[in-house]
Amino acid sequence: MIKHYTRACNFYYGKVSKEKIKKKLSLPLNGNKLISFDKIEIITRKKKKIISLKDIKKLNPKLKKKINGDLKKITKSKNLKKIKFKNFPLLMGILNATPDSFSDGGKFLKLRSAYKQIKKLKKDGADMIDIGGESTRPNSRTVDLKIEWKRIKSKIKYAKKIKFFVSIDTRKSYVLKKSLPLKINLLNDVSGLNYDGDMINILKKSKIPFVIHHMQGTPQTMQKKPKYKNVVLDIYDYFEKRLNFVRSNKIIHNNIILDPGIGFGKNLKHNITILKQISIFHSLGFPVLLGISKKNFIKEIAKINDSKTRTGGTVSSSIHALLQGVQILRVHDVNEIKQAIKVFNKIFFNL
Repeated sequence: MIKHYTRACNFYYGKVSKEKIKKKLSLPLNGNKLISFDKIEIITRKKKKIISLKDIKKLNPKLKKKINGDLKKITKSKNLKKIKFKNFPLLMGILNATPDSFSDGGKFLKLRSAYKQIKKLKKDGADMIDIGGESTRPNSRTVDLKIEWKRIKSKIKYAKKIKFFVSIDTRKSYVLKKSLPLKINLLNDVSGLNYDGDMINILKKSKIPFVIHHMQGTPQTMQKKPKYKNVVLDIYDYFEKRLNFVRSNKIIHNNIILDPGIGFGKNLKHNITILKQISIFHSLGFPVLLGISKKNFIKEIAKINDSKTRTGGTVSSSIHALLQGVQILRVHDVNEIKQAIKVFNKIFFNL
């Protein structure tokens, strides 16, 4: 049986979007009237076709039912426990309490520097903070679970003290279990709940929101010639399987975020293809998170114009994500990205 996928496209923004929705010429993306669409791309493993919304009625009954079901997921408002997506994208600031993370390894291991950075991220406008004690960059080594917990414990306490929405970046159930009494808000497991079999049981008991992240292989193997039949559809199918796994374990809440994992088992072509077609993941019905900050794909594109901060590449890919309705951006330099989004919104949306 041929499987069909639905990708919202041909977007309208701001005042034009509101007028189109009012006249029933377009549909709001994620319940947000500031961004809407009037066409969809119907995709299979062999072909793709863009059609107008008004032409859906011409499709055969079975396909029409599938597309209309996808449209309900694409257009519905997505909310997360204690987080509203009225304004988008939300910014997830990063605190790596590690000696070897690719961008800021060693900077925030000590409490004084970590507290200062946490405070800065909140002041700069981060909506949440992602705190991790184990680097998962390519070729990184697994960290002992007790060492990982020791690295992040005090940082979590401080972030909660200043009333930050806290995500913990860990693959280990031990670390998650230890962090729950500290009232963390979100689990960000880059393994997609594949690394530690006990993780799903703790999520079931705690009912905490979590990110389903895609990574091909492990940090040690993921960048060794990654291959896909179709990178976007393969990741889409992976998300469906993981969501089915979650449901089969009787987790019925919808406080779930999807992250296609830019740079995690992907080469430059894979990353660019995902970014170009990122709106396909809205049809799964959950908020989408992108980690594009300072990633290696920027260096590969920029070449001689690469820089240590990679701010330009991060800003441009962030604005692209905004225009595709991505709800959360995971970034290092919150102030710079917030500044870029504010200026863009004022010019483009008049916000």
